[in-house]
Amino acid sequence: MTAAPTENTSAQGLHLPSWLQAIVALDPAAPVLQFEGSWRPWSFLASGMHALDDAMVRHGWGEGSMVGIVIRNRPEIVRAMIGTLGTGRCLVTLSSVVPPATLAAEIVRLGLPVVVATEADWTPELRAAVAEAGSLGLRFDDDERPAHVVVPAGTRRDDAATTRAGVAVQMLTSGTTGAPKRVDLLYTSLGYEIVSTSRYSASADLAAPSLASGVSIVWNPMLHIGGLRGLVTNLVAGRRVSLLERFSVEAWAALVAEHRPRAIALVPSAMRMVLDANLPREALAGVDALVSGTAPLSPETKDEWEQRFGIPVLVVYGATEFGGVAGWTIRDWRAFGDTKRGSVGRANEGVEIRIVDQGSGEAVPAGSSGLLEVRSQQLGQDGWVRTTDLARMDDDGFIWIEGRTDDVIIRGGFKVATNAVADTLRRHPAVSDACVIGVPDERLGQVPAAGVELRAGATLSSAELAAWAREQLSSYQVPVVFLIVDELPRTPSMKVSQPGLRALLDAAG
Repeated sequence: MTAAPTENTSAQGLHLPSWLQAIVALDPAAPVLQFEGSWRPWSFLASGMHALDDAMVRHGWGEGSMVGIVIRNRPEIVRAMIGTLGTGRCLVTLSSVVPPATLAAEIVRLGLPVVVATEADWTPELRAAVAEAGSLGLRFDDDERPAHVVVPAGTRRDDAATTRAGVAVQMLTSGTTGAPKRVDLLYTSLGYEIVSTSRYSASADLAAPSLASGVSIVWNPMLHIGGLRGLVTNLVAGRRVSLLERFSVEAWAALVAEHRPRAIALVPSAMRMVLDANLPREALAGVDALVSGTAPLSPETKDEWEQRFGIPVLVVYGATEFGGVAGWTIRDWRAFGDTKRGSVGRANEGVEIRIVDQGSGEAVPAGSSGLLEVRSQQLGQDGWVRTTDLARMDDDGFIWIEGRTDDVIIRGGFKVATNAVADTLRRHPAVSDACVIGVPDERLGQVPAAGVELRAGATLSSAELAAWAREQLSSYQVPVVFLIVDELPRTPSMKVSQPGLRALLDAAG
């Protein structure tokens, strides 16, 4: 089955660099970025653009030149990121959460023209790596002088890339299922996606650059697509941003109370943290909708949130590789919220989605399961792009994600969808979150093993959970191991890390 683009199929993308240049110049003294209680004006971002441009032009690095930025959720890094995107260069994301030796090896391997980091990240290892790579090392600061040279530009390898034409961001994926990989996000793709997803905000006016009222809270790590897209989308809309370096219920709730945003965004694990914190209903007074994406959200958690706070949950769906492609609107929630339970919504404007048979590649009938494929201008290529997601779609165009092809293991001839098993475990009243992966077995090939995190104050033994699971699942679906941990290992975007869980299982024997 195929779902055509919704409503207006002629949506045009915006040119991100020129848009950012225009919007920072509208009212330079107006506040735009809050961090730890104080505000920075739009001129704070404009000065970052000028400083980065001046430093790079001196070396002949113009449009499309690659700028590596060690990403943290801090104002000086926002300054460097917008400086890069606002001048049409390629932002290469570098992780601040890996060990210094790992980051240093990546810097040497990439051999980038420029590396930007905060003062705290300019460790001896980073300085040595940047010098070895021949890169220009810049320290970006949160004061009146944006950029300082830490390591002068040297001689770079002849095979080291200097430019990546048309690429806005070379981004690391979250590494949920394996080692992070790099994905190119095109300027044209981001421009089309920003327009396509603007339907989720009633206040997003993209007819021309303009400043908007209201404040959005950005807490998701900007190292990954959710945080970066949240930052850029809000700034493009002229909206003020309150930035958190890392998520905590206390800090996040304080910002909600201060700014009373109409819309908030939380990934499922953060939703669970807020629910477990027992915030009073009035703590989220004034919020009209919660947008949730990044990881699968169970219908039970969605129901619990809506009953507790009376706030609609609008699930969105996408990936680093192809951006946001589907989601719920308030209009759809009011019309279909009760009848389309568990759906991730309908295709965004300008996006086509179809479900095809894994073997033949032919579209399947409405309601049938298959592989999800996407086609839109934001993908930056012709034809259909096949995902690894298994899904079904009904006659109204609503989509249900049923797992991933790489989440299915074969246990002695039986197929086990590990994500479906994890969903079942999450339904236990004592379980906060669960992850199930396949582990090798000499006799059966692979068998499922589970890592489980309990709700605050709950008690549950592995044997008790195993007995409960045997009542809910087919025998071949029941995990052979139930490892109950204080906290499941997570990526910076708060997804459960499968490699991290595998390491815990290995350590537990």
